[in-house]
Amino acid sequence: MTAPNLLDQLHSTFGFSAFRGVQERVVDRVMAGQSTLAVMPTGAGKSLTYQLPAVALPGTCVVISPLIALMHDQLRAARANGIRAASLTSADSEDYREAAIDAFRAGELDLLYVAPERASQGHFRELLSKAPVSLFAIDEAHCVSEWGHDFRPDYRALRPLMDSFAQVPRLALTATADAHTRADILAQLGIPEDGLIVAGFDRPNIRYQIRHRDNPVRQLATLMAEQPGPGIVYAPTRKKTEDLAEKLAAATGRTVLPYHAGLDPQLRAANQAAFVASEDMVMVATVAFGMGIDKPDVRFVAHAGVPKSIESYYQETGRAGRDGDASLALLLWAADDFARARHRLGEVEESRREGERTRIDAMAALVETAGCRRALLLRHFGEDPPEKCGNCDNCLEAPGVVDATVLAQKLLSAVYRTGQSYGFGHVEKVLTGAVDDRVTQRGHDQLSVFGIVTSDEAPLLRPLVRALQARGSLVPTEHGGLALGGDAKAVLKGDAAVMIALAPRQERGRKGRRDRAGGVNPTGDPLFDALRALRRDLAAEAGVPPYVIFHDSTLREMAQVRPASLAELAELGGVGTRKLEAYGDAFLTVIRQH
Repeated sequence: MTAPNLLDQLHSTFGFSAFRGVQERVVDRVMAGQSTLAVMPTGAGKSLTYQLPAVALPGTCVVISPLIALMHDQLRAARANGIRAASLTSADSEDYREAAIDAFRAGELDLLYVAPERASQGHFRELLSKAPVSLFAIDEAHCVSEWGHDFRPDYRALRPLMDSFAQVPRLALTATADAHTRADILAQLGIPEDGLIVAGFDRPNIRYQIRHRDNPVRQLATLMAEQPGPGIVYAPTRKKTEDLAEKLAAATGRTVLPYHAGLDPQLRAANQAAFVASEDMVMVATVAFGMGIDKPDVRFVAHAGVPKSIESYYQETGRAGRDGDASLALLLWAADDFARARHRLGEVEESRREGERTRIDAMAALVETAGCRRALLLRHFGEDPPEKCGNCDNCLEAPGVVDATVLAQKLLSAVYRTGQSYGFGHVEKVLTGAVDDRVTQRGHDQLSVFGIVTSDEAPLLRPLVRALQARGSLVPTEHGGLALGGDAKAVLKGDAAVMIALAPRQERGRKGRRDRAGGVNPTGDPLFDALRALRRDLAAEAGVPPYVIFHDSTLREMAQVRPASLAELAELGGVGTRKLEAYGDAFLTVIRQH
């Protein structure tokens, strides 16, 4: 049970009257000096589990984080809450670093952010010996594990540093780690098995939606029209990133910028800063973007291609709705995505090939399922969720499910009998009995499979070939044809069934629908609009993103409750002592004027 004075600190510093989820369990262990691995979904408030103890405990909490941009975002948010925080990064000026070191030695810092590359060096260990350290917080802890999806060797060098301060507890934090990865993190960071706390992986405020990719610019423009807030679109290549950004900006009139490692560093940094500060911008990016930002108000994350794994998909979609408000995750996929992924298996070292194949199969199951998307995701991470979530496309509008085993046998047989060297268009003509010069010249009109598909079956051929390519039953040849692969022989023998899900014809979104775990901003409310305008002005004046002042949820509550005094304002969620002092009078003035 958390001490009352810690709850008072929670309210005065962060403006929260109670903990969420497993935050209290994690904080209690830290306050008791016990090392812990906390697996908490993005948006569950991981940073609070070390920031609150950092304020309450004597000494400095050392936060080890992999990306400079992420550190600086968290630094701004911490300082806005009155927490004494600094960083030691290559992006900081020499004068700033010297001031941060002096503040640490003088015991004037609650938080000190560093990258693992710096933390593992001898001179940093020497610095830490000059003043009390209260806690080591290792963010993105899955990076320490070779089993994780984002392994970074520098994380392996952290153990000797922490062993030098054996009396200081360790708090490892991650949003994405399966059972194997969790066990490895515990071992690598020297955390006891009973220190594992798993909050669960469900993000109920995110609606999962998966569609076949036919016209990505049109499909993404439709999404942007329905989602006016900030968004991220992940593209598979640098070229596609720039192409999509240009076309979406032209199609929607919205500000859409690209982000990838090939851009000029200054332009890349400027684009990221613009996105973090914006209330409606869309960033088209490679997957390098996102882990380095702490922007809570991203309203949608879209993938213009299939991610490399369920873990990557979960982490990338988790960048939507970190503030708890309703958000959307849209995945657009095509059979070619899986064809390319399976082709690349040949470039993977043999010891890793089976694991990579398993990851591809898991993604294929996700895009092809007729069941609940969320349930499939959660089962992947070892949970036992309800059969339906009520907040994914398949739950909201159930797809049709067709037993296409016999049709699959016809299709696979036609691929085999035509020599496993022709693309789908040619095989389709053979199956449907279309008379074509190419078909007759090769004698394919004389095959037993010529014309065996009926007019009722023909419309199912295209979704069927996508499904067979996704599951690996059909694989691409070097020259763009189709060949048998995976379980094709089992299907032909009748030992494996092929069920396909047919998406509903209506793919329109549900603009303005209220999510069961979040809210939507009021439209046409003059007070809410005025509060947002004030927030925007204050943020510009302070040089911080608007969400650092207050989240949308706090502004919604202000507009609804209409507090008349600082005391009433202090009762709202997210209004801590420092923000009340800095901004309270200005927001009360706007409320009184409306």
